[in-house]
Amino acid sequence: MSNAIATNKQAFRDYAVLETLEAGIELKGSEVKSLREGKINLSDSFARIEEGQAFLYNTHISPYAQASYLNVDSTRSRRLLLHKKEIKRLDMELAQKGLTLVPLKMYFNSKGFAKLELALCKGKKSYDHREDIKRREVDRKIRQTMKDRNRR
Repeated sequence: MSNAIATNKQAFRDYAVLETLEAGIELKGSEVKSLREGKINLSDSFARIEEGQAFLYNTHISPYAQASYLNVDSTRSRRLLLHKKEIKRLDMELAQKGLTLVPLKMYFNSKGFAKLELALCKGKKSYDHREDIKRREVDRKIRQTMKDRNRR
């Protein structure tokens, strides 16, 4: 896996990640060129399975300046490339209450293909957010005491 073009930091804050998987994405030529420039926004994006196919919604890929009339709608739905078995399994898991498919990051693999890291997530409740904050504070205090100990 190579460097990420875009990451969805909001997803880690709002959801508990249960499982991740890699998916290809069907793009037009001008969209790929925009991706290479890093002009993508994954926040508020989600995926759905409809009629045996997976689709990505609300992903904003800015129009490529030199493409002129060949540009497409920047927030159009895009088909995700997954195996049939994966799609069927995800569809059954999404039928459970409260599970969502959320994109975590987009990157180019070693062959130059655009890939999307999808996650099967469950929405966090307010008490989960408070737990995360407490855990961060405890970790910060532990690091500080270890740092002070090592100075002596």
